Amino acid sequence: MTLVRRPRLGYLLYLSAALMWSVNGTVSKLILETGITSMRLSQLRATAAFVILFIAVALFRRSGLRIKSWKEFRLLALYGVLGVTMTQWLYFIGITLLPVGVALIIEFTAPFMVAFWVKFVWDHHIPRLTWLGLAVALTGLVLITEVWNGFQLNGLGVIASAGAAAALAIYYLAGSAVLQPESGTPRDSLSLTMWGFAFATVFWAIFQPWWTFPWSDLVGSVAPWGETGIELPLWSLSAWMIVLGTVLPFWIVLTAMQHISAQQASAMGMTEPVLASLVAWIVMSEFLSAWQIVGGIVTLAGIAIAEVARK
Repeated sequence: MTLVRRPRLGYLLYLSAALMWSVNGTVSKLILETGITSMRLSQLRATAAFVILFIAVALFRRSGLRIKSWKEFRLLALYGVLGVTMTQWLYFIGITLLPVGVALIIEFTAPFMVAFWVKFVWDHHIPRLTWLGLAVALTGLVLITEVWNGFQLNGLGVIASAGAAAALAIYYLAGSAVLQPESGTPRDSLSLTMWGFAFATVFWAIFQPWWTFPWSDLVGSVAPWGETGIELPLWSLSAWMIVLGTVLPFWIVLTAMQHISAQQASAMGMTEPVLASLVAWIVMSEFLSAWQIVGGIVTLAGIAIAEVARK
């Protein structure tokens, strides 16, 4: 059965996933501030997500447990180890060593990498207006982060953030290659999400055996709204990160990519910093300056320009 592509549905799905990731950024930061390392948090996130997804695939998509060919195995491994694992881990390193805004600007050069790959490797035409739209969107991100307020670059942080950008580009491209193959039967989004986290789980288990996991780091609670606010147990934040910040948004994004291309998905990914700023404004009462509001509008305008160019 041929899937009917519905771009509007794809965009709506991606926006909902971006909103979940935006909220999850704050949740993950709260967990990291308690002392658990980024590597261990990434391992917990990937492994727990894999267990949930494996059960779902075994119950509802049993055929998805089978890898169809050696070529698909390579793509799934690439997607899982580089696209899923490295994007998360390198981003965590980037925001540890750099201001979050600077790390985000570097990471969200990924849509340019995707566009270059689509044009020069896949030999697809990219309209000039698309490049303009991506540039406008990136300019909006610069305004949102207000980088002119001063920061000090850390070499390792820059390298990690650039690596996260490359890994994010691989995430989109490899995912698209499996979901929309030029030949053969496409894989469903649920089983693709599961296999991505399966390879991520194996990767972390090799370098960090589970029997050495510091479970004591997940004991306790945090007060997101200050000492006078409600305290949330770390297990509840971890559960949020795994289900609403990982399983659902990753699956939703791949479902969206059944309706939109890797290039379109990577451009839509630039809405995440905009949504993250709005979430911080609403939930954490973080003030948005005039430049940040303008930056959000400019970013959305850039994405709109890129979409107009595609049509």
